[in-house]
Amino acid sequence: MDPVAEIVSNPLGIAAIGAGLILALLGIIWLIRVRRCRRTIENRLQRCCIAMLADFVISDSNEGEIHIHYALLTSTGVVILDLKDVEGHVFGSDGMDDWTVISDKRRFTFSNPQHALYDRVAAVARIIPEVPVEGYVAFSGSAVFSKGLPDQTIMLETLLNRLEKNRGSHSDSALDAFSSYWDRLRDEAVSTRLDMLLRK
Repeated sequence: MDPVAEIVSNPLGIAAIGAGLILALLGIIWLIRVRRCRRTIENRLQRCCIAMLADFVISDSNEGEIHIHYALLTSTGVVILDLKDVEGHVFGSDGMDDWTVISDKRRFTFSNPQHALYDRVAAVARIIPEVPVEGYVAFSGSAVFSKGLPDQTIMLETLLNRLEKNRGSHSDSALDAFSSYWDRLRDEAVSTRLDMLLRK
């Protein structure tokens, strides 16, 4: 008997095919939603800053590379942003090495994101020491900090509202003041990415 006909004639085979198709469809829907959500966040970030660099690599002080999620040029300097999309209660503090997330569905830990953020801010500040550089770990609205936010962490919506409020009238003068330094950071990011590609 033809293997395909045998699977189709077997009820368990049909059920397995159906389950596989449903799982594939759910995976595609999830991926589309994640990309749409990220696109929406990036669109808002672009609207509330003067310029933005996303998902790039620069050199660090140890002749290695460091990944930057977002660098935003604002009217007051450069903001380095790490995004965390977690759902549930987040238990973390400045002194803890690992932070824990507890939700209805699961519990997991991740490394304290402040340490990596400090390294990213330092790497950018080394390239453009003339410009104020600050950094935040921004959590999506589905994260809950019942004991308060640790240093350099912020809710994403709060940060977006703050940036949108400050975007206004100082943008042109800030662009004039910071443009050459921003170009230096952008050139460094491109050059580092090219170096990485050439080494592979």
